[in-house]
Amino acid sequence: MTMNRFEEILYQFWGYKQFRPMQLDIVQSVADGHDTLGLLPTGGGKSITFQVPAMAQEGVCLVVTPLIALMLDQVEQLRRRGIAAEAIYSGLTPREIEIIFNRAAARQIKFIYLSPERLKTPAFKQQITGIHINLIAVDEAHCISQWGYDFRPPYLEIADIRTFLPDVPVIALTASATPDVVKDIQERLHFPKENVFRKSFFRDNLVYISRMVEDKQHYLLQTIRRVQGTGIVYVRNRKKTYEIAKFLAENGISADYYHAGLSQDDRKRKQADWQNNKIRIIVSTNAFGMGIDKPDVRLVLHMDLPDSLEAYYQEAGRGGRDSAIAYAGIIYNQEDILKLEASIELSFPHFDEIKRVYSALGNYLQIPFGAGVDAEFEFDFSKFASHYQFNPIIALSAIRILEKEGWIQMVEPIDSPSRIHFLVTNNDLYRFYISNPDFETFIRLLLRSYQGLFTGYIHINEHHIAQKASIKVETVVKYLKLLQTHGLISYLPRKNSAYMVYLQERMDEKYIHISGENYQQRKSLMTQKIAAMKQLVLSEDRCRSAIILEYFGEKDAQDCGMCDVCMERKTHQEKITNLELKILQNLALSPATRDQLAIALRTNAKLVMEATERLMDEQKIILNEDFLFEIKQ
Repeated sequence: MTMNRFEEILYQFWGYKQFRPMQLDIVQSVADGHDTLGLLPTGGGKSITFQVPAMAQEGVCLVVTPLIALMLDQVEQLRRRGIAAEAIYSGLTPREIEIIFNRAAARQIKFIYLSPERLKTPAFKQQITGIHINLIAVDEAHCISQWGYDFRPPYLEIADIRTFLPDVPVIALTASATPDVVKDIQERLHFPKENVFRKSFFRDNLVYISRMVEDKQHYLLQTIRRVQGTGIVYVRNRKKTYEIAKFLAENGISADYYHAGLSQDDRKRKQADWQNNKIRIIVSTNAFGMGIDKPDVRLVLHMDLPDSLEAYYQEAGRGGRDSAIAYAGIIYNQEDILKLEASIELSFPHFDEIKRVYSALGNYLQIPFGAGVDAEFEFDFSKFASHYQFNPIIALSAIRILEKEGWIQMVEPIDSPSRIHFLVTNNDLYRFYISNPDFETFIRLLLRSYQGLFTGYIHINEHHIAQKASIKVETVVKYLKLLQTHGLISYLPRKNSAYMVYLQERMDEKYIHISGENYQQRKSLMTQKIAAMKQLVLSEDRCRSAIILEYFGEKDAQDCGMCDVCMERKTHQEKITNLELKILQNLALSPATRDQLAIALRTNAKLVMEATERLMDEQKIILNEDFLFEIKQ
């Protein structure tokens, strides 16, 4: 088989001999210089569609994504494939960022991933002009739309950077977008014309199930016992991940828990255990799943109701990527429905409360009025809410509204490993050895253990260094700090922090403007999204797959024939067909009323009514002058 240039790159770096459906069409459109929007469902291989064309030409691909965990995961994956990639996000020092841009200008980097709030900084705009950018990739592109379920104002800066990168094409990608969002993405990114590649959201191997039960844990256990294979159980809070994983383990199910508050080492270990089938069930918040491509997930269960069909579709879509049957189940009770409805008011606190949170935030971070713009501050939300005795849900909602109004940006917790960078030359090191021989063995161990220490910041692990040197971790840290004191290295110890980024200077709360129109629009939008989620969950007569497809703009969606509603309908139809046969047999003996038929056939009158109406429509029976059913002659 003769491969084209793109297929050669795909095979060389990713080991695939052919593209998945629609990937090559998107790649070709991007390579031809067209602004392109790709709608590929979860697991559809979105990253390939910008990574391959970027590899096929000179220059650097700029990738904008709000998901730092996914950003770091993709950078690591690219590096494992021998592709030079870096990530710029909150928590890096100005010197680290400068080194990355310098390497990109020297053509030593192929991909720069960065979070959207970095786009508006003067340093970014100054440094990016010296780099040959061949493509701008916008992941999670629904974030640029106010109609999207996760609008982020910094995404609007992407359109601004096009003014000084006018000839660079843009590829926008998302796994879930309604028709309004699809149109809005292209307008806000200044596409000269519409250019959308849309793969159907239909999953022919995914069985959607919704069950209202009082004892949710018991039903969960019974479901996991019935369905073989690995699975994911999604819950809303961290405490539940532990409780449910413990419950499953106590009942003989191999399970573990996962959430964003765990250390990076713990998250990697748990994820690896699950992917390698050492653990069967992972119980997680929505922090789990980004960038994971485990093909044989047979079960994805939600124990709490998601607040949008977009979120649910993405999470459910992590099942069955090997094209074999998988089950996506929602387990709920009446209290869950009430909580979902109540979340609307909790998500939109009064303007005075929003301003109070803003004022407290500035005081907590000790930011003077008129300062803070583009600055990053380590931020512990739990301590902040506790210190000011805020209701955590209302405080977080207020922060989200301030984000959408463009005042601040709260960046997810980042578990950033320790990094070091040698600031001197080999000659300087040699002179240091002469004066300080006690450090020579330790420094040579660092140089043997890690490559690239002179060109940039490199992640290190103090525990591994301690094991190699047969010394305590505390001693390693002491040596690293002493080397920093002597000016030989820059040492950045490990952090696990969230960050607050001020997009505008801090102001007195009386000058903070919250758009009433935006507030009401977003509240209305959330109300609509929750109504759509309730429709999916509560429907007893509509195919669940069809509900999802129509929500995403696929008109005249056909019933899937597999979801619980379709299967119930099929079972019901079989029951009515069998009942029709029995009615005909009974009427062959003598005419009868509906009640008489129900008693004779030991079934309820409602089923008899449906069966007799069908038989009359088919002109197999009639109602005689005595109001008795009889077979039509």
